[in-house]
Amino acid sequence: MSRVPIEELLKLSVAERIQLVEDLWDSIAADPEGLPLTESQKAELDRRLEEHRADPDSAAPWAEVRERLYKKYG
Repeated sequence: MSRVPIEELLKLSVAERIQLVEDLWDSIAADPEGLPLTESQKAELDRRLEEHRADPDSAAPWAEVRERLYKKYG
């Protein structure tokens, strides 16, 4: 694995760093078995899912949140 010094990554714009984090997260999400959850994490996810089901309008779609972040920091 090649390594990029953190100093080089910090030279990226905020928008570029956000995109990098998204890309990294997508690579992790593609292999969910590679990152097992603890029981407390599972319980928290269940709680949040139940909260969302009780009030789906309280959440914003990811595309909307992402757009707000890019407008604010990009």
